[in-house]
Amino acid sequence: MAAVVPSASGQAQKPNEANDVQLSQIHAATEAPEKAPGPFLPVNRRVGFAIVGLGRLSLNQILPAFATSDYCKPVALVSGDRPKALKIAAQYGIAVSHITDYAGFEKLKEMSGVDVIYIVLPNGMHYEFVLRAAKIGKHILCEKPMANSTAQCEEMIAACQRGNVKLMIAYRQQYEPMNRALEKAVREGKLGKLRSIVASNSQNEGDPTQWRLNKQLAGGGALPDVGIYCLNASRFLSGEEPNEVIATLVQPKDDPRFKEVEARCEVIARFPSGMTATFTSGYDVHRSAFLRLEGTDGFAEVDPAFGYHGSKLRFTKLMDGKDTELHPAIEEKDQFALEMDHMAVCVLQNQQPRTGGEEGLQDQRIIEAIYRSAREGRLTSIEAPAGATRLGILPPLE
Repeated sequence: MAAVVPSASGQAQKPNEANDVQLSQIHAATEAPEKAPGPFLPVNRRVGFAIVGLGRLSLNQILPAFATSDYCKPVALVSGDRPKALKIAAQYGIAVSHITDYAGFEKLKEMSGVDVIYIVLPNGMHYEFVLRAAKIGKHILCEKPMANSTAQCEEMIAACQRGNVKLMIAYRQQYEPMNRALEKAVREGKLGKLRSIVASNSQNEGDPTQWRLNKQLAGGGALPDVGIYCLNASRFLSGEEPNEVIATLVQPKDDPRFKEVEARCEVIARFPSGMTATFTSGYDVHRSAFLRLEGTDGFAEVDPAFGYHGSKLRFTKLMDGKDTELHPAIEEKDQFALEMDHMAVCVLQNQQPRTGGEEGLQDQRIIEAIYRSAREGRLTSIEAPAGATRLGILPPLE
């Protein structure tokens, strides 16, 4: 892989920026400027990803996202179902020699072209496979939540440091343009002082035998799976860390789906500025997902929120003495391609990922405080992280 050199301004260039081609603008300055796609990396210079786990997320979202990636390519598969892996490899041009099972995971070390291992397994398996990937010296992109405990998260970070490999947690929303525009608006004071965040992320789970309803594999119920989106959004959009939480859980005794995990979780989080975040996550209601940020000068809402596609953003502010709705025309982009491209750039430029292990660890600390609050029925304090949890730099919004 070729290194990326600084530009004249001192900032790192995009991979292959020397070959970027942009056309002259033909419309008036009142129109949005046009931008040609790219620059892309040619196939022989792209960062190679091994996909570990061929479940719904890998087949329906991650593997198709390589088609819109600028810098990545799939080069290896790890699966316990070899016939399925062979069929997927045939679709994506992956060599049969680059397919292995979980017992043979360490074979990835010797497979040509494997730069990053993307772990897309049940939550309870993240810890084992991050440690195994770090031991063979491969960079790691791991699905969220990071693990089932803070102790596991800390061990994962330490293992990657010992192995001198990069660890990124797949918080796709932090790379998605609508969320980035919303974070920028908050940072620039477009809503005034942020006072409240209200969010919900719920869906109705069916099969009681699935891994999401198994505590050992999932780490919990709705909270670590879908509630984490609300929690993480409250942190990265506000730029603050909660210092107190109070929560309640619902676990119906007469529903076979919830023998081990909660069906619903309700949380109120308090932040040092006085802002609060209130969110609900559920596994026993019809799909519902929204996000609202309320400030002194206006509010912003994403509805639907947290999905792979179809999010819609609106701002409401007083303009010319009237409440006015603004609907920014933000082009939808594949969130999985964006997060993988960020990881690729970090590998190419030797940068720290924006959402590294520290970001996953902090969410896990808060999740454990939420469970403790619900269990003890009281307000629970949370220590501030020792340092910044979001470290890398994202490219400017286009």
